[in-house]
This record gives sequence, C-alpha cells and structure tokens, in this order.
Amino acid sequence: MTPVGGVATRAALFMALALSLAVPAAGQEPGCTREAFESVVGQSAAALRDLTSKNRPHFQSRLRDLKDKRGWSHDQFLKLGAPIVQDERTEAFDKQSSALLADIERMGAEGSAAPKPDCAALARLRDRMEALVDAQRQKWAYLIEKVERELAR
Repeated sequence: MTPVGGVATRAALFMALALSLAVPAAGQEPGCTREAFESVVGQSAAALRDLTSKNRPHFQSRLRDLKDKRGWSHDQFLKLGAPIVQDERTEAFDKQSSALLADIERMGAEGSAAPKPDCAALARLRDRMEALVDAQRQKWAYLIEKVERELAR
C-alpha cells in the first residue's frame, strides 16, 4: 500500500525550491519579498503536516479496527485492505498532487533562473500550494469516510 502521507513529505522537499522565486529588488512591489514567499510556503507546509498528524493516526487506528472486526491475518489485511487505501479516486488525488508538486518545482527552477523576480509568481505559487493542501484534505476525508463505511458493514 502506498503511504498516505508520502505526498506531504515530497511537498516539503519541493516547497524549499519555491523559496528561490523571491529575490528582493529595488522598486519591487512591497508584497513581493522573500518573507512573503516564505510565508506562503510555511503556511502550506504547516497545513500539510497538520493534516497528516491529525488524520494518519485516526485512519490507521480505524484500519486496525477493521482488521480486527473482520478477523484478518496480517497478510489478509494487506491484500484485502489495499482497495480501501488505494483505488481510482486516491490515485486521482495522488496524480493531482504530483502535478501540483511538479508545477511548484518548475516554478522554483524558473524563479531561480529569472534575472528579475516575477511578483505574479507569488499568486501562482499561493494557488498551487492551496490546491495541494485542498487535494490532500479531500483525500484524507475520502479515505476516512471509506474506512468508516467498511466498519459499518
């Protein structure tokens, strides 16, 4: 089974690249500073960490409850529980998150190479970060609802 929090770990690595987008310049718009970029990245990274720390223990506990309820051995649990953790919808969330992370990485590389900082990049970065957090929030909600439905059966 794919680790549910794996995207959050990758996000932290790629978010560091986004910091290179902001290089203060003379005459620059006041909101386009390294601190503004760091704030967007920091808030998004914190939101991803919070989502993982709040949801992973609960989700794993409910998976163990399901394993116990169904009397599955460890091997049965890995085989029979896999569709709960990974299906077409979770793959779609993962694909969306990977695409957003690739955009964030690309934006970081482009920002590093740019002779002048692009302040519009801050808004684009904020949008990508918010979309990434939202995709992970939706994925957690879906996974928890799915295991709860299985427990109710």
